Amino acid sequence: MNRRDFLLSGAAAIGVVGAAATMLRMGTPQPALAAEKFEITKTDDEWKAILSPAAFDVLRKQGTEYPGTSPLLNEHRKGIFACAGCDLPVYPSDTKFDSGTGWPSFWQEIANGIGKTEDRSLGMTRTEVHCRRCGGHLGHVFDDGPAPTGLRHCINGVALTFKPATA
Repeated sequence: MNRRDFLLSGAAAIGVVGAAATMLRMGTPQPALAAEKFEITKTDDEWKAILSPAAFDVLRKQGTEYPGTSPLLNEHRKGIFACAGCDLPVYPSDTKFDSGTGWPSFWQEIANGIGKTEDRSLGMTRTEVHCRRCGGHLGHVFDDGPAPTGLRHCINGVALTFKPATA
């Protein structure tokens, strides 16, 4: 094999890996979530009219923001984190902690704020977290969090808004 053939075969392998990664992308619709009924429903065009492109990708297409990019990562005031799609309160600020992952993390949700489904994308089984009212994808929950729950809700900041507590 000469150098040219070696480089071409390497480029082809990278293309195959890239295509496979695209097919496994977290944005792949999940049938369990698609079958669920939500209080707030909109067409993709209606969601696009009220959400930023990044929020639409995460909330409606199960995408993921890059770690460390959310301004909410460093939000430490008292208040409530709400779904960016429908404004439903989903996490209280007093359950937020620094998980070191690059995403806002919480050890407890607000009662009746979220729903959970099994996510088998990316070749593993995880628990996906979504807004109970509009079905917007928020992130995932893992069992490596702090006491008292031992849970780490790893949430995309672009899927949330923050409402500071009033004095």
